[in-house]
Amino acid sequence: MSYKAIYTYAWDLAETGVPAATKEFRDLGLDTVTIAGSYHAGKFIRPHGKAGKVYFPDDGTVYFKADSSRYGAIKPVQNGPLGERDMLRELTEDGSMAVNVWLVLLHNTRLGMAHPDSVVRNAFGDPYFYNLCPSAPNARAYAVGLAKDVTQSYPVRGISVEAPGFTPYAHGYHHEFALMKSNKWLENMLGLCFCEHCLAGAEAQGIDAHRFKAEVAGDVSAYLDSDIDYPDDMAAAFWQADVATNGNLRAYLDFRADVVTSLIAEIRAAVRPDADVAVIPSVARPTGGCWYEGSDLAALAETAGIIEGCFYEPAAARVTADLFDIRRRLKGKGKLRGILRPSHPDISNKGGFLEAVASLRAGGVDELAFYNWGHLRRANLGWIGDALRGAA
Repeated sequence: MSYKAIYTYAWDLAETGVPAATKEFRDLGLDTVTIAGSYHAGKFIRPHGKAGKVYFPDDGTVYFKADSSRYGAIKPVQNGPLGERDMLRELTEDGSMAVNVWLVLLHNTRLGMAHPDSVVRNAFGDPYFYNLCPSAPNARAYAVGLAKDVTQSYPVRGISVEAPGFTPYAHGYHHEFALMKSNKWLENMLGLCFCEHCLAGAEAQGIDAHRFKAEVAGDVSAYLDSDIDYPDDMAAAFWQADVATNGNLRAYLDFRADVVTSLIAEIRAAVRPDADVAVIPSVARPTGGCWYEGSDLAALAETAGIIEGCFYEPAAARVTADLFDIRRRLKGKGKLRGILRPSHPDISNKGGFLEAVASLRAGGVDELAFYNWGHLRRANLGWIGDALRGAA
């Protein structure tokens, strides 16, 4: 089945109406709508919005009618602003396009605040409320519940799951601020989770996790107490050296990957058997860096069947390079899809965008998605039609 998809939000569909929106999508040559089924907060400019041009999504809510019986201690919160409208149901009943659901799994501040026993915690025990921890049983049950619920309650083609793992330390939280220069080494150390669930899981795999936690806390404290600012290139080299030489760190990173892969396996087993499961491994650049979040590309492809990579690059040559590296890491496992943004901050000219699409197709990526209908200007949306028609 073909997958030429447009990513979109329920609020944009509600404003335009499903019949008008799907006609626009089909006219561009698209055959699938990938709609956000669970989503976080934001502040978004809507170039072709009718009721307004700036939108604040209801943080940490779902955009379908969830069945609470399919969840454990952590249950989804229904979106409020759309009231009783079920845009996912309207899409599936319209029937003019295939429907895929985009689920942001564990990046959820609302639920993190409500369930602090299930969030990521750094080496000092500080909670990161924006990230439910994939090692926490209640968080895992919630993620599996979302996937099972939406695929069993709606006749959707499949799901694309984002944020199944450990969100990096720097993630644009509200007024995220520091009066000191950050760097890759510091952020990666602060991004390691040492919650009780991770500690117990790592210890069960033979890792001296409590000792490693104390080591990380000591290293970070010593750096923060100093007057040294690591230059960017040195910080990257120091982090690389730690990964290469610190056996506890390497083992802990491997443990994190096992946690995420096993969660995706549970999701694949729980969803409707004929539904696709695609994993968005990371939005970090380049894609190969997703390992820090616990995304082992080959293992996830083998487990879920599909990797949906974000080729968020400013030039077609970088898209080609990222594709080459992803193929090298997948080693023939699973199917690869590609997501492109035909606009700033990625490829901001039509010719470059068409070249990027052609590059992905030449590299065997025939299943493409474009992000995001409500964010894009009309002119940029037109590029999608040109690309799918093969126009120059």
